[in-house]
Amino acid sequence: MSAEASTGSLALESLPALPSPGGVGEDKAGGGLAGSKYVKLNVGGSLHYTTVQTLSKEDSLLSRMCSGGMEVTIDQEGWVVLDRCGRHFGVVLNFLRDGSVPLPESQRELEEVLMEAQYYRVQGLIQHCLAALKRRSECFEGLCRIPMITSAKEEQRMIASCRKPVVKLQNNRGNNKYSYTSNSDDNLLKNIELFDKLGLRFNGRVLFVKDVLGDEICCWSFYGEGRKIAEVCCTSIVYATEKKQTKVEFPEARIFEETLNILIYENGRGSGPGGLALLESGAASSSPGAGQSEEDGGGGGDRRVRRIHVRRHIMHDERGHGLQTVYKD
Repeated sequence: MSAEASTGSLALESLPALPSPGGVGEDKAGGGLAGSKYVKLNVGGSLHYTTVQTLSKEDSLLSRMCSGGMEVTIDQEGWVVLDRCGRHFGVVLNFLRDGSVPLPESQRELEEVLMEAQYYRVQGLIQHCLAALKRRSECFEGLCRIPMITSAKEEQRMIASCRKPVVKLQNNRGNNKYSYTSNSDDNLLKNIELFDKLGLRFNGRVLFVKDVLGDEICCWSFYGEGRKIAEVCCTSIVYATEKKQTKVEFPEARIFEETLNILIYENGRGSGPGGLALLESGAASSSPGAGQSEEDGGGGGDRRVRRIHVRRHIMHDERGHGLQTVYKD
């Protein structure tokens, strides 16, 4: 397009004749395109060829352009120039032609089409997009999505940006150099099953994530407002006769209790004094047995993390008919 431009007027009967070289670069047409049968549209570099009849099917910005209700810009080659992204203009145009059009599968693209329909004020397409978005919302209402952690940076970013409480299950059965005790496999499956049940029960209120890359074999972590509030580690080392074994526990009541405690951070309610007081009272009332819970006091009262571990080192002395157990601190 020529850098030099001037303003002229477009007669209702026809599109302007092509200017001679060195003449007018583009025209401002205030009379509309009602006398024309065909229209060439350049929408952000996307070229479309249609009729005035098609553009006038609905009371929209495009019909006003044809009737003279708004000023249009026509370049030296006769294209009506619209300063708008032309990616989804074909959808708008096809809807005007047929009264219906297939919509994109992607949620983001569907929202982009809705924005274009709202800009051009094509009410039929606006209602069509809104109805599709509503159907998709109702369809996914009961869907429970569980993200899978793929890196430490992704985990930090996800937890820091999430406005919901977060419950993470670290489950890495392969990270074990000892054999498992007889009940460990069952308890590991019970932890995974409980995670799935809690994810369904608190879907929409708590973000549940899985981590299969960490160092722990089975460990629950509970986050509120971007920081860790509590941790339940379900793994211990058993010193049996002449060998070590890995034992996985299933502290169901403790896990369920910590999940309920984390709900005080729902909708940011844990940030106020009341939420903190409730958290402290919950920590004081839990009072687990000796050797099963420890607290990190690195950042003051509001930065403490409740860490609940099963017995970390257990020695079994199997003699005679009895089983003697000695706990090592």
